[in-house]
Amino acid sequence: MTDELEVKWGLEGVAVASSSISFLDGEEGKLIYRGFDIRDLAEGSSFEEVCYLLWFGSLPSDDELEWISLELSKERELPREIVEVMKLLPKNAHPMDILRSVVSLLGVYANDNSVSFKNAISLTAKLPTIVAYWYRIKNGLPLVGPEGGLGHSDNFLYMMFGRVPENSHLFDKALILHAEQEINASTFSAMVTSSTLSDIFSAVTSAIGTLKGSLHGGANEKVFSMLEEIGDVGCVESYVDLLISRKERIMGFGHRVYKTYDPRALMLKEWLMELSLKDEVKYLDIALKLEEVVLSRFKDRKIYPNMDFYSGILYNYFGIPKEFFTALFAMARVVGWTAHVIEYRKDNRLFRPISVYVGPKGLKYKEVKESFRRVSGLG
Repeated sequence: MTDELEVKWGLEGVAVASSSISFLDGEEGKLIYRGFDIRDLAEGSSFEEVCYLLWFGSLPSDDELEWISLELSKERELPREIVEVMKLLPKNAHPMDILRSVVSLLGVYANDNSVSFKNAISLTAKLPTIVAYWYRIKNGLPLVGPEGGLGHSDNFLYMMFGRVPENSHLFDKALILHAEQEINASTFSAMVTSSTLSDIFSAVTSAIGTLKGSLHGGANEKVFSMLEEIGDVGCVESYVDLLISRKERIMGFGHRVYKTYDPRALMLKEWLMELSLKDEVKYLDIALKLEEVVLSRFKDRKIYPNMDFYSGILYNYFGIPKEFFTALFAMARVVGWTAHVIEYRKDNRLFRPISVYVGPKGLKYKEVKESFRRVSGLG
């Protein structure tokens, strides 16, 4: 009887699969990719190397790293027909809507839409192209095609701005931090879609739609808007107190799993503070003060900054508009989405949860319709 079951709202604490891809220790504040601590990878690896690790389960040899880098480079360009379609889309469309729609179109043009490493590589290579092309189309700029001699992150920045900015290694590190984190909402969405034996493009399209929400990937845009609204360090305390009095959420704080400082947020904060010693980093001073005030106001509740709190400041440093922040998240997380979809497909079982019914029972159609007639005077 379903009415005897306990509802786990939001599936919190429910294990839906086993996985060897990543592990999050919320109490200790650790994130592990295939056995490697995220800090070790972010400080010493590259996005291409992490792609190989997440997909294939081990760090690549020099030859394997060269291979995966070449495969990603070869798959960057979009079909000409899709680029022409992009030029016809409304210029005020949100980049996540463009990304979702174009990934769906890629599935239409694909000769093979199977759940495979080949398609995982292709999607990971093409998402940055979609984002960069849309930035230039939206702003009336000529497109800048992929540059084969550049790595994954530098090529994206080159396609977006026509140059590779200084400190681009920090953008590569940010992609590593965003690449994977257990079965989060968007990853689960991709897995549910794939579990029906649907194709990999449909799975990634589902994930993009899920990531867009402000309680998931879209939070980074909300955080940056909040920092813009505060505007000055001197306004932080009054702003926080106003939100508290209204019982409104302070974006960028708290996490469903982390009960201590999110290690990714901590690394972003450290990198930004180091960068600020030699260059201007807008809004960092406001963010640091905001963190200080929020932690002091909620010191008994274990509320700490999450990755969304600092990521937008880094993206803004590179000149990327805030409406593109969530699309950058998707550019990285597609690696985790596809890794989980491929892993789950090996021992696939259709996801089919149940709900606890709380509605009425025993109603009789004819009796109810007759009562309507009597009330309306037609009986």
